[in-house]
Amino acid sequence: MSDTTTAANQARAGIKSADFDIVKLLLEGRAFFALIAIIITFSMLSPVYFSVNNFLIMSSHVAIFGLLALGMLLVILTGGIDLSVGSTLALAGVVAGFLMQGVSLEMFGVILYPPVWVVVILTCAVGAFVGLINGVLVAFFKVPAFVATLGLLYVARGVALLMTNGLTYNNLGGRPELGNTGFEWLGFNRLLGVPIGVVVLVAVAVLCSLLLNRSALGRWIYSTGGNERAAELSGVPVKRVKVTVYVLSGICSAIAGLVLSSQLTSAGPTAGTTYELTAIAAVVIGGAALTGGRGTVRGTLLGAFVIGFLSDGLVIIGVSSYWQTVFTGAVIVLAVLLNSIQYRGRRRAAAATSSPQTGKASE
Repeated sequence: MSDTTTAANQARAGIKSADFDIVKLLLEGRAFFALIAIIITFSMLSPVYFSVNNFLIMSSHVAIFGLLALGMLLVILTGGIDLSVGSTLALAGVVAGFLMQGVSLEMFGVILYPPVWVVVILTCAVGAFVGLINGVLVAFFKVPAFVATLGLLYVARGVALLMTNGLTYNNLGGRPELGNTGFEWLGFNRLLGVPIGVVVLVAVAVLCSLLLNRSALGRWIYSTGGNERAAELSGVPVKRVKVTVYVLSGICSAIAGLVLSSQLTSAGPTAGTTYELTAIAAVVIGGAALTGGRGTVRGTLLGAFVIGFLSDGLVIIGVSSYWQTVFTGAVIVLAVLLNSIQYRGRRRAAAATSSPQTGKASE
């Protein structure tokens, strides 16, 4: 009789374990499954959606959000937030456009047209500088990340407006006869059939993955977000880590600004408005915890593709832009809800593991 009871208990435990594994699989792979569901749904609704060329075009759009999201991931892993990425993108694009127009030196009566690689370096330096200010305010002056980056959001956008007087740089072709070919190639050229913007996204994603998984800085980032006080007591240079992630976020935003300007063949001070919210959404949909310490590059990229493919799919089938906003918001809320369920389950499991005596007593 006891053997039968034991067998029945084991069977029930196996069923519960299988159910738990399925639920765990669905929760952890929700971004991937959501992306597959989006592709299948829009492929049935539109005959032009499921094609290699359309996927490549949509991927080039996703590259902008993906680059911003990767920088945002590094910040969120430390328990911070960066609301200035959209404005930094606009400022970087304006700086690149300004340089492409030629720098006039009236004193010498000449106009300098810097080569593309100089424009790229200077633009990334601008993004790094904005990130540096954010990092110093958060790490050394203890300004809440939300407030510090919100302030830089307005400052960067204001500087971009001042530089252009509210106008847009439209001619970004450079001067080929002077060695400046412009950076339209970044938005329109392809490498082995893949848009250059997507290649740039993949390269940055690989670098971020190596940083997080194969370096001491990556371990410091995760430990800072997991428990900042414990990390500091363990010898982690928490302040330096925070400054570094904000600088890297600024550089990612600058690269996104270059890609976007090249795709539009113009640079305006209003570019990237609300993009910071899209970047945060991509990170959350990818399974990262806003409290820090949890998140992956793979998940963030999937989150960016979910948002990008959903938005473009709604455009292709002719859905109103107002409804697009509603659907995107609903996806974000659902992602946050699933995050809460996933990590609450992990906390309960950790609590049960840390108190084995209680578990034995309950048995």
